[in-house]
Amino acid sequence: MDARPPPSVPTLRLASFYFAYYAALGAFNPYWALYLKERGQDVAAISILMSLWYGTRIFAPSTWSALAARSSHPIRWLRAGSVLTVASFAFFTLPHDFSALFVVMCVFCFMYNAVMPQFESITLSHLVGKSERYGRIRVWGSIGFVAVVALFGVLLDHLPVTALPWLMLPLFAAMAIAAFFNDYGRPPLVATDVESPSFIGKLRRPEVIAFFIVALLMQISFGPYYTFYSIYLDEHGYRTSALGIYWSIGVIVEILVFAFSAWIFRRWNAASVLIVSLIAASLRWAMVATWPDNIILMAFAQTLHALSFAAFFAASMQFLVLFFPGRQNGHAQGIYYGFSSGIGGVLGALLSGQVWEAAGGETAFLLGSAAAALAAIIAWIWIRPACSNSANTGG
Repeated sequence: MDARPPPSVPTLRLASFYFAYYAALGAFNPYWALYLKERGQDVAAISILMSLWYGTRIFAPSTWSALAARSSHPIRWLRAGSVLTVASFAFFTLPHDFSALFVVMCVFCFMYNAVMPQFESITLSHLVGKSERYGRIRVWGSIGFVAVVALFGVLLDHLPVTALPWLMLPLFAAMAIAAFFNDYGRPPLVATDVESPSFIGKLRRPEVIAFFIVALLMQISFGPYYTFYSIYLDEHGYRTSALGIYWSIGVIVEILVFAFSAWIFRRWNAASVLIVSLIAASLRWAMVATWPDNIILMAFAQTLHALSFAAFFAASMQFLVLFFPGRQNGHAQGIYYGFSSGIGGVLGALLSGQVWEAAGGETAFLLGSAAAALAAIIAWIWIRPACSNSANTGG
């Protein structure tokens, strides 16, 4: 056991990376499908290209985490991944057909997805015994996201969408710079630890399997939102600046949840927060499907992002610490990202694309609502009792 006193938390340095990473995501998530559409891609092509963002999450996080775990200088992998993200994204400033876009998207998405799970592990290495402070650091990612999504919404009312890669390049450069100002607080996970029978045994526990299935279904439910939400609003007559406002509403309430996450988890356990977030997601997608032309109800649906994303994510981090403490957490982070955001994201993007073409956007969002509802049932049956038992036994 490491008897050294924990170092002070470098909040500013950690927050700077989250800010830059999610600022770039604030341009990518809302507007990249519009960029691809402007480049002449149809709905099927867009769903395939956007699925690469999620598909690379299946193996990029675990690959990068494993390489870092086997390195004598693991921080170099974070920095290399950040620099390669900038280099690969720069190719989007050139015109490409579908095949070229496919190749560039593969490389860029692999690099961009590789770095965040490692950085989450870096952050948690500074928060040993202080995990309740995670939300206050992670909230700066949400602030970066909402600042860019609002700003770019206004800019793209006056600039062609094809200018998007040039607007995003400085954000990725800032992320790479921030990577060079960060390092682990404590030694990172060791490969032999994460490959141990105890780790495999934990993966086979029913409540852990249920947790990963719930995370998968939740990501599937977000498929229509992350892939086509901006196109959906555009088809219903909303201006680009209005798209930015709706995306901003979601992230502003997300910021509030992260800021008060320590207070929330002092009053409710992770299972309760998880189940409420799943119910909120099901309601949210049903509202988007049913009342797309009602600006008030659409705004209210976006406020549910506080629960359907932020509360769900914060609860998931609590479960990962509970199920995989200590050195096993970094590898568990990679599996979580790969299975939920990776496989779930691919299925969400491709299924929503197929349903969209066959039955329209409203049906695609109803599919998302059904996926979240199913996840809530699974969480109630398998995760809630396990969380209660853990609390009762002090585990």
